[in-house]
Amino acid sequence: MMSSKLNFVRNIAFLPQRMLSANATMQEPEAPKIVTKLPGPKSLDLIKELDAVQNSGAVQLFIDYEKSIGNYIVDVDGNTFLDIYSQIASVPLGYNHPAMIDVIKNPKNISTLVNRPALGVLPPRDFVQRLKSSLLVIAPQGLSEVQTMACGSCSVENALKAACFWYQQKKRGGESPSDEELESCLWNQSPGAPNLSVMSFSGGFHGRTFGALSCTHSKSIHKLDVPSFDWPIAPYPRYKYPLHEHKQENKAMDDRCIAVVEDLFEKYKKKDCPVAALIVEPIQGEGGDNHGSSYFFKEIRRVTRKNEAAFICDEVQTGCGATGRFWAHEHWNLQTPPDMVTFSKKMLSGGFFYKPEFRPDKPYRIFNTWLGDPAKMILLEAVIDVIFKQKLLDQIRDSGDYLLDNLIEIEKKYPQLVENARGKGTFAAIDFKTSELQSEGIKRLHKHGIHCGGSGNRTLRIRTTLTFSKKHVDVLIDRMNRAFYEM
Repeated sequence: MMSSKLNFVRNIAFLPQRMLSANATMQEPEAPKIVTKLPGPKSLDLIKELDAVQNSGAVQLFIDYEKSIGNYIVDVDGNTFLDIYSQIASVPLGYNHPAMIDVIKNPKNISTLVNRPALGVLPPRDFVQRLKSSLLVIAPQGLSEVQTMACGSCSVENALKAACFWYQQKKRGGESPSDEELESCLWNQSPGAPNLSVMSFSGGFHGRTFGALSCTHSKSIHKLDVPSFDWPIAPYPRYKYPLHEHKQENKAMDDRCIAVVEDLFEKYKKKDCPVAALIVEPIQGEGGDNHGSSYFFKEIRRVTRKNEAAFICDEVQTGCGATGRFWAHEHWNLQTPPDMVTFSKKMLSGGFFYKPEFRPDKPYRIFNTWLGDPAKMILLEAVIDVIFKQKLLDQIRDSGDYLLDNLIEIEKKYPQLVENARGKGTFAAIDFKTSELQSEGIKRLHKHGIHCGGSGNRTLRIRTTLTFSKKHVDVLIDRMNRAFYEM
């Protein structure tokens, strides 16, 4: 028994060493290379095998992650793609990054990697230090506390709960809940289960768990057959591009949306279902890459403060540097920060930052078995270290400007196909003229070695890693030209 355990520890330390030595000398390919039809025969066989045990309808390809490197992903048939999808915007540094392999290789981390604690009751001795050297290093300004979670949906779900706790604690004036409240909540009845609401926006995506799904309004397939709360849904701006040519129209759009937000606060107050929180994405990543202006978000902040509702900024997709700032809401220059900021994806695990007044008043109110994963926190430490040492936020801003300039040229070259080039950092997009062109365009980009995806019903979403540079932009634009020329 002891011998096998020692062998396991040796193997864990040894295997990443081999991977690291290989990857240290490996270079990214110069360009994509497609050698089979897509999906290739090996992927098709594996999809068929998977379909025997679960629904495989969403599976595009099976990937050889050992051969994938940097910004390039390789499938099991040997096709090499420049990846601008990055696992649904969740890969921070690229595939098999040496800094992350170093974490796995380090013998000091073995205990963290093989033991997953129930953090709410039995955290490891270095947990506080891990928080201080990872999440709290990059905490949004004004948000001094953090709650770890496992994924984006549960981060949103528990941020919504924290907002409701805060709202009701204010209403009670700091008093303990009554016996009636404690009893009635077990039967889903008021006053213990209060009639509160959360405002969200049309086109928004905040996850697929039950409460979060009531704030999600991007695609019908996400919500079909699932009961939802009667919560207010406000319009999110839909701007005309280029922005500098449509300042008046877009400002009027902002004002119309803000007016509806204010009206909904009043409407739900009169319905005796007051809005306890408002949740919004800085850029609607799933709903069609819809952007909001700094003015729009400053006004939203004003309205939430006026109505004493929590302002939750959902940065699951925009956080961790994708827009050229660590947090996308930093672009707004708010005088008063959001009350909570949710995160996941590139952050490798999930959770939310919050102001001290949003800390639950009692234990077990925000709770689940694991409450995150320390193994992901040590990987995040490495990610943060690389971001700042290699000045990747500067690189993303430069690459993003270069990318947007090139997307605008693509738009001019193929006006019959695409329009509305836009982006912050490399969190970028361009619209096809129709949903049919979106489907065809993505298919042709795949054939030319660009792994990509859509958002909304006609948008090409671009979600790169933080190591995406101008040379990668050149490859992407070359392949876009090849694909669009054929259409």
